[in-house]
Amino acid sequence: MQAAHGVTTPPPLSLYLHVPWCVKKCPYCDFNSHAFTGALPERAYLDALTEDLKHDLERIQGRTIQTMFIGGGTPSLMSADFYHTLFERLHHYLRFEPDAEITLEANPGTLEEGRFEGFRAAGINRLSLGIQSFDPDNLKALGRIHDDRAAHRAIEAALNAGFDNFNLDLMHGLPGQTPEAAVADLKTAMAWQPPHLSWYQLTLEPNTEFYSRPPALPDDDRLWAIYEAGADTLQDHGLAAYEVSAWSRPGRASRHNLNYWTFGDYLALGAGAHGKLTLASGQVERYWKTRQPDAYLNRIGSRTAGTQEIETDDMALEFMMNALRLNEGVPEHLFTDRTGLPLHQVAAVLKGLRNDQLLHPDRLQTTDLGQRYLNSLLERFL
Repeated sequence: MQAAHGVTTPPPLSLYLHVPWCVKKCPYCDFNSHAFTGALPERAYLDALTEDLKHDLERIQGRTIQTMFIGGGTPSLMSADFYHTLFERLHHYLRFEPDAEITLEANPGTLEEGRFEGFRAAGINRLSLGIQSFDPDNLKALGRIHDDRAAHRAIEAALNAGFDNFNLDLMHGLPGQTPEAAVADLKTAMAWQPPHLSWYQLTLEPNTEFYSRPPALPDDDRLWAIYEAGADTLQDHGLAAYEVSAWSRPGRASRHNLNYWTFGDYLALGAGAHGKLTLASGQVERYWKTRQPDAYLNRIGSRTAGTQEIETDDMALEFMMNALRLNEGVPEHLFTDRTGLPLHQVAAVLKGLRNDQLLHPDRLQTTDLGQRYLNSLLERFL
């Protein structure tokens, strides 16, 4: 395979930081999360993250961080002091945009009084709350450690701490769920007037408890009925879908998510974190960090476990898999800007998609029909 032509101007740069610990592994979760009891190794993890970062600095050539997302696991298990020290160290080595969007994932059931205020004081300005459902039976079925009252308390605590920019995570297609129950869940969420909602379907992923012992999930007809009823509800409450499973009020889309979908770059820190970087050579590579927390903590030097250059033959598909998830798509020039490849390299595929009414003219944007058949549409770029 030949190497990519080379990107001349690097795209915006984000930072993803992974906290791998949680109280209890949920039966549907395939993320790099590890149940932990006792005192978390906060100081040791800070030191490991710092060393990890120092080894990555030369690869980003002094570029500025536009957005940051702290995911997990359950990042809200870490103390406010942990985040104060973390941001002191990050600002020592990295430049952040003055208005950088900095999001922390937080789970109800892990939040002591005053913790949100501490997170905000440390420099976090956006929360993503892992609610999943407000229905007590659904929460039990999903193996969540919180109940519906804890979910409401967490949102109230976030608002009281001054977080006007927040996301609620909700799932649909849950065991035995009806369209009416899904809509009731959404209406409960809408009472809090969230600026952003992640509303995604429960899927059975390999290496999870649900995969080996699958619950009875709604069939395809019911799933479609749930999605249509839910979409109508969210639109009635002033939210619009901007990506396959992301909804927001005007101007409140997640900037971090948008950087992913527009094939931007993101630096990876933490156990099992994945990143994508456009190098000074113009080549684009994906890379990932040591996955097991103990191995990450005890490794000397770089924590990068592997790298993979995105080859020219794969670049178009990689770009389209991201950009075409966005309901509004992207301008055509972004393909060349982010991949270093001329648009004529995919001109025949684009023409075929437009002839089949799957893609809008003069823009890399699916039609409603194209969005429904997104997977088969993307296969044409193979």
